Amino acid sequence: MKRDQRLEAYRRMLRIRRFEEEGMRQFEADKIPGFFHSSVGQEAAIVGACIALRDDDVMTGTHRSHGHPIGKGAHLDSLMAELMGKDGGICKGRGGSMHLADKSVGIISESGIVGGGIPLATGCAFSAKVRRVDQVTLCFFGDGAVNQGAFHESLNMASLWKLPVIYLCENNGYAITTSVEQSHGQPDIALRAAGYGMPGVTVQGHDVCAVYEAAARAVTRARAGEGPSLIVANTYRFDEHNFGLVIPGEPYRSVEEVEAHKRDRDPILLYRTVLLDEGINEKSLRSIEDEVVEAVKQAVEFALASPMPRPETLADYMFYSPPGRP
Repeated sequence: MKRDQRLEAYRRMLRIRRFEEEGMRQFEADKIPGFFHSSVGQEAAIVGACIALRDDDVMTGTHRSHGHPIGKGAHLDSLMAELMGKDGGICKGRGGSMHLADKSVGIISESGIVGGGIPLATGCAFSAKVRRVDQVTLCFFGDGAVNQGAFHESLNMASLWKLPVIYLCENNGYAITTSVEQSHGQPDIALRAAGYGMPGVTVQGHDVCAVYEAAARAVTRARAGEGPSLIVANTYRFDEHNFGLVIPGEPYRSVEEVEAHKRDRDPILLYRTVLLDEGINEKSLRSIEDEVVEAVKQAVEFALASPMPRPETLADYMFYSPPGRP
């Protein structure tokens, strides 16, 4: 990454972290309904891949997807308003936490269905090929989605037709409470790429530069018409599957395991050290940090001030009429 990209990566990672932290506070205050799946700890996997994209490239996310729009450059104001179900949200309050879409930054869908974005991303890449444009699709999903049929069907189709799509698995080690070792006959997820004739690579998901380099290679390959790639970013979620969830029975991961990741593999703290070692001065980083805090504060103020959708607009945006049709 160039210097400006490195600083932008730090800014976007911080925007995700501070947005999620504030979102959890608003959730506890009953300002955000439903569920709240925090991506704290996974910022480097998201931002490293997104920084490798162009503005006109597109992306699909997951149910744990507040971070993905931010990684692609989304505005925080309308994103926070959407989490609160407000009319000022990016989906007019209709999408909520798990169904975010923002055409302005190329987010075509996010879904509460495990693996639901994988066939959509494959179809989007097929569209780019049919339109003969060099647009790339980036598809995020978790380790739990790898055992869904949609994963296998999509990767096979993308390989056969050499579609410009990058499949990025955020492997945080657990599908809710079930570990990869307990649920995958082949725990090395990247090896599955060989079955579909595409490159598969594993990277350290807490290293934003490593993720960027892998994504940049995959983007170059996709634009050249050489087809899809599978990237597995080994990462870790610092919070529960969804915030506030109490899981009965024996803990599926120890306090020591979680604390070790927070202490040794916090992607933001690690990257801050890298930037300082590269000669970026402390003042520049503090300026970005202050800027992000203010942006999140303004996002909350905007969201709280936004009105709820009016009941009479319930059916708005439910149907799309192509040009020439009523």
